[in-house]
Amino acid sequence: MKAIVITGPGGPEVLAVAELPDPVPAAGEVLIRIQAFGLNHAEAYMRSGAWGQVARIPGIECAGTVEADPSGRLAGGTPVVAILGGMGRTRNGSYAELVTVPSSNVVPVRTSLTWTDLVALPEVYSTAWPGCTRTWTCGPGRRCWSAAPPPRWARPR
Repeated sequence: MKAIVITGPGGPEVLAVAELPDPVPAAGEVLIRIQAFGLNHAEAYMRSGAWGQVARIPGIECAGTVEADPSGRLAGGTPVVAILGGMGRTRNGSYAELVTVPSSNVVPVRTSLTWTDLVALPEVYSTAWPGCTRTWTCGPGRRCWSAAPPPRWARPR
């Protein structure tokens, strides 16, 4: 697969395209064929060397389709989004054609959003939702203000 790799600490100039072996999902992981990945501020810190040793492939969120799920929970071709749980820092991330992700961090989606619009949601949502539900204790019978509603795919059913 092709991947964007970090060749050393620095700015965007340290990113390079490399040909690497396809990742293989272990038990508890899902292999995703990436259609789009997000660019996040945290990745600039990782790439700069400010956070010490990081994975060779950056990226902390993605949108794509299931390539393989050893558990059988998700069928091949299922559209998904994923927040990568250590990806880009302690394990290879989403700046690649394929990525393995802990299955608990993969959400199937049904949406009319484009891949590039859809990928803007996982990291932002995973930051905002705990703030609303734990920090601000929003919930049934309580009023909480938000600049925008949660995305339709993320609302409780």
